[in-house]
Amino acid sequence: MGISSESPNGSQQIVQKETRDETTPLLPVKVEEEGFHEFNGASFSGAVFNLSTTIVGAGIMALPASIKMLGIIPGILMIIVVALLTEASIDMLVRCSHQGKITSYGWLMGEAYGQWGRIALQASVVINNIGVMIVYMIIIGDVLSGTSSTGVHHRGILEGWFGAHLWNSRAIVLLATTLFVFAPLVSFKRLDSLRYTSALSVALAVVFVVITAGIAIIKLFNGTVAMPKLFPELDGLSSIWKLFTAVPVLVTAYICHYNVHSIDNELEDRTQIKPIVRTSLFLCSSVYIATSFFAYLLLGEGTLDDVLANFDANLGIPFSSVFDDIVRVSYAAHVMLVFPIVFFALRLNLDGLLFPTSRHISRDNKRFAI
Repeated sequence: MGISSESPNGSQQIVQKETRDETTPLLPVKVEEEGFHEFNGASFSGAVFNLSTTIVGAGIMALPASIKMLGIIPGILMIIVVALLTEASIDMLVRCSHQGKITSYGWLMGEAYGQWGRIALQASVVINNIGVMIVYMIIIGDVLSGTSSTGVHHRGILEGWFGAHLWNSRAIVLLATTLFVFAPLVSFKRLDSLRYTSALSVALAVVFVVITAGIAIIKLFNGTVAMPKLFPELDGLSSIWKLFTAVPVLVTAYICHYNVHSIDNELEDRTQIKPIVRTSLFLCSSVYIATSFFAYLLLGEGTLDDVLANFDANLGIPFSSVFDDIVRVSYAAHVMLVFPIVFFALRLNLDGLLFPTSRHISRDNKRFAI
């Protein structure tokens, strides 16, 4: 509910009434004055891109290996099934939240399981998101500056282009990324402010799909790709157990629940959240299926656990090194743009753990700055 108040120039504005702790959302605030129009709620497309960016993270590069293990048909079916399960679970969250006028994941868990349920949920989000962001920084360092493992050095993009220098070392590259990419993007109070970077992030994921599909189709017409297996090869109990290692990759590929309430709260029309979720899941599932199918078709049984490592070698086509670099640069940029989306939920839930009875962090500039 909101209350009307007169602004200094006599125009009406709606001011949100603060009633809860960290669970109080940053709801759309309508301010209409002469020559001035402020935030009136997130758009449908912006919400779709923000939710899609929450979903499509680094895990996309592990999907082709899962398809290699499961086979084309069971693998694609699993991607679809997990998408449907994700949609059902988000639908439950949204229905329960709207019925109880609940505006955050933590508040919902608090209502259902008490204080310790809320704390467990918020702590889980904090631990998960910190781990994810550490992985993202490792990936960025590996792609741009290179990495050494088992005595073998894999050159990064910058090292390959300019040679090894202090300025493109891992520490300097990650410091520059933190200061000039992460710091500005995590400074927004509204998730909707990231809608353009989220759209770019999704587009960069599509770039990988387009390049992989194009190369696979060319090699298919040239007869230089083998027919991928449609079903898994089962030759004993160990091979059956091995199939289950693909399940965590597929299940975690759709984790986005911690940002659903934040996206929902910023919508001008909150009845849009369900079609937004369905659109986002359809978009992400399409990207996942296309990535898995074409990468496995292109690389076959040589598909590595992290398919990005396959793009560090000759792909057997003209300008192979150029396409390798495009894929790796676009993926590093994609991960950079996913980082602030993950950080948004981390900040909100960490604040909820530390200051459970305070007003929403976006309404406290001092706490937000800290």
